[in-house]
Amino acid sequence: MSVLIRRLCLTTAVSCMSWLLVACGPQRLPSGLVYCSEGNPESFNPQLVTSGTTIDATSHQIYSRLVDYDTQSGKLVPALATSWAMSDDGLSYRFTLRENVQFQHSKRFTPTRPFNADDVLFSFKRIIDTQHPYHFVSRTGYPFFQSIGFSEQVKGIEKINDHEVVFYLTRKDASFLSNLATDFAVILSDEYAQQQLALGHPENVDHFAIGTGPFTLVQYAKNEYIRYRRHPDFWGEHAKIDMLVFDITTKSTVRLAKLIAGDCSVSALPKAGELPVIKQHEELNIESQPGLNVAFWAFNTQKPPLDDVRVRRALAYAVDKQNILRAVYQNTAIEATGVLPPASWAYANNKGLVDYNPQKARDLLKEAGIKNLSIDIWAMPVARAYNPNALKTAELIQSDLANVGVKVNIVSYDWSVFSQRLSRDDYDSVLIGWNADNSDPDNFFTPLLSCAAMQSNNNRSRWCNPEFDAILDSAREVSDQGERKVIYQQAEAFLAEQVPMLSLAHAKRVALTRSDIKDMQLTPFGGISFAHTSQAQEEAN
Repeated sequence: MSVLIRRLCLTTAVSCMSWLLVACGPQRLPSGLVYCSEGNPESFNPQLVTSGTTIDATSHQIYSRLVDYDTQSGKLVPALATSWAMSDDGLSYRFTLRENVQFQHSKRFTPTRPFNADDVLFSFKRIIDTQHPYHFVSRTGYPFFQSIGFSEQVKGIEKINDHEVVFYLTRKDASFLSNLATDFAVILSDEYAQQQLALGHPENVDHFAIGTGPFTLVQYAKNEYIRYRRHPDFWGEHAKIDMLVFDITTKSTVRLAKLIAGDCSVSALPKAGELPVIKQHEELNIESQPGLNVAFWAFNTQKPPLDDVRVRRALAYAVDKQNILRAVYQNTAIEATGVLPPASWAYANNKGLVDYNPQKARDLLKEAGIKNLSIDIWAMPVARAYNPNALKTAELIQSDLANVGVKVNIVSYDWSVFSQRLSRDDYDSVLIGWNADNSDPDNFFTPLLSCAAMQSNNNRSRWCNPEFDAILDSAREVSDQGERKVIYQQAEAFLAEQVPMLSLAHAKRVALTRSDIKDMQLTPFGGISFAHTSQAQEEAN
């Protein structure tokens, strides 16, 4: 029995007998890969959430989009749409759809036709049409799409024929195509949805996913594993591995131990302090890539005294970001001087606008009449690419604020409880962040800080400023990149003045692999994909 088969059996503890029969019979040994992931997905439909853990488990494994981003150039490339054209007035986009694309099948669903325009209409009308029978099946709404005002932006979607659709917009928007390339803009099966609706179980569409991506979802056991198999009829280059397993391992130290022992071949989100250990093992590699992300400390601007900009500026002045970079990131990140990272084409170095200055912090608190201030900082209990250790970050901020007379209480819960309570908006402040899923600068501003994002609970600062929204609107209305860059820099300056949040760091995307892993591609944006990853075939014992 091969070492791979033994690992997979130990990881999943189910369906092992069928795999052993394959390994012992005359058939070719299956190839597979075990990925030690950091947590449970909240759903198997990325339209319904914004968490990176869900995106990793779903978007690039199970689904496809109309358009994609090239991982090397960052430019838009065809996917389920082979071509597209914008009207002269910029208010409509016509897409020509790829033919003979096959949906996955499962024990619940066997498709009778290829992908067509009906699937595009279902996937997006569900989001924008409150009368659609699937609109309210999602109890969480559609947070990314709500945060960018997608239903107000898209006036209608028309099916021209089975292989052509047109999106009609209410206004020009230079970020429209980029938003269709995000990890959230996946295409679902209308036929599957109608079947499940007729059976009285529409929620199955989001739980037992069917897509057109490189892998088919096989089984999910919460807190244990997710199993996938290669989609044999995938429209693109077929995955190089037959089986993929997400081994759900919440503790970073346990993920590292499993990687060293060979129980997983790729491991997510190592803590910076673990990287020197990796270098001691010749069979392990560190994969890294500058990230389009930002870690930030968001202030709930709806709660006094955080509704006073002087208090927010004081708290920002009190934080020693360089100390956080040393202790938490250990040379795997750079200081954030604004929302946009250096990898963004609209980046400008805003250092000096809100630098570490405890005396300024004390003076501003005194000017605001604040004495004996005590605030809560909610810290994520899980690692993320933008912040490998939010609890440690909170402890460092707690120490900094004590130096200016502010008491900090650190709050954390299990991730599922944390995300649910966060949506209730009863926190003082939260350490969180954002990993962009496309290269358009708007992807940092509108989903995080617009008034629409406040309504969708994606705006963690609870900050709605019509003047700021107008700046973002003007940036989307022009197509010239130089003009847009100037406008986004105005947006950065506005944020530095109002301080709804304090940007802390832009981190590298880091993954750990065993040396026999080939073509592991980390991109600056988006979720992880194993579509092109392979592992050298292990010899049977």
